[in-house]
Amino acid sequence: MKICDVTQFYSPVSGGVKRYISEKRRHVREQTRDEHHLIIPDSTTRYERDGRLHLHTIRSPRLDFFSRHPSRYRLILNTQLVLDLLDDIRPDVIESGDPYHLAWTCLRAGTQLHAPVFGFYHSHFPEAYLRTAVKYGGTWLRDAVMNYAQDYIVKLYSLFTTTLVPSEHLRQVLYGWGVTNTVTLNLGVDTDVFRPAPRDAALRDELGLPRDRRVLLYVGRLSPEKNIGLLLAAFEALHARHPSRYHLVIVGDGPLRRILPTTRHRTGALTWRSYIQDNVLLSRYYHAADLFIHPGVCETFGLVVLEAQACGLPCVGISGSFMDANVLVGLDQWAKRNDPQDLADAIERFEHLDLAALGAEASRLVQAQFAWRKVFAKQWELYTRARLAT
Repeated sequence: MKICDVTQFYSPVSGGVKRYISEKRRHVREQTRDEHHLIIPDSTTRYERDGRLHLHTIRSPRLDFFSRHPSRYRLILNTQLVLDLLDDIRPDVIESGDPYHLAWTCLRAGTQLHAPVFGFYHSHFPEAYLRTAVKYGGTWLRDAVMNYAQDYIVKLYSLFTTTLVPSEHLRQVLYGWGVTNTVTLNLGVDTDVFRPAPRDAALRDELGLPRDRRVLLYVGRLSPEKNIGLLLAAFEALHARHPSRYHLVIVGDGPLRRILPTTRHRTGALTWRSYIQDNVLLSRYYHAADLFIHPGVCETFGLVVLEAQACGLPCVGISGSFMDANVLVGLDQWAKRNDPQDLADAIERFEHLDLAALGAEASRLVQAQFAWRKVFAKQWELYTRARLAT
């Protein structure tokens, strides 16, 4: 089988979508005899091959060209080249990884090639935009944005052979809107790498972390939709309450990196490291921390939360997002409101819990339910069924 993924949610420092595609290509190489093609934006147009793995990049402008701290995301404008590539590849299955104009290009190619086209609903983008709409236009603009986005999502995703959704709750939301071709496909974890291990004291020493501090860890994009401003405000509130108790480690990159120095100056207890691509190194950070913080309220899945729990690291955040289903222990202790003080209170509540026991139980559950091999076994069944039906 020849599979082709097409997405714009892919950059040198991107997160969950890139991790999903990387694991998918590893599965193709190690567990199948299939071929995988990937079409993504980049600074140049080129083709690379690694055995049965093919990479096609298309020269595309950056989305934040004038930013001092670019996200490195790019926008494919040359959709004709995408069509030409798909015509040359002639895939058996096409998967579209974003909801914008490239998705329509994939659908057009699928019609021309008589190939099934899957849409993966990675991001519930209306929610990410609602906060901006409310901030600048009030509830009337929020309602207008949601109504338009809902109509657009139903129109687009109803055209795919199947719409893959990373959480059952979100699948039910889309189904209620009218997208009736949905299938829940949870993302997974590399359980060979992300697994329990002793406290990584060596990394804590390398980072210069005080040995008597409780280390809080955030891993992810430094962008507004990840609620980074609230994360920093919560940590400053926590530091004000307990000046010598906590240290925050942030791993990731993005446009809001520029606001980290202010919190570092105010607290003297923040350490930043850029995006880490190597899973083995990333797992060391999970093993060096005492508690993982995920402040996002617009998440559809929360892959890093699963990775942290797989390593035996309990998590805290703000409940009420689609990510809740993947918080396997301690969700009752999470913040109930999207508020810095409430998140600081939640972190304090974990002080009174047996974090080692919580982490061990979380790891056991992740290992049993979220191994990538199980995810891709289900996905390949869907691909095969759609291919035979075309």
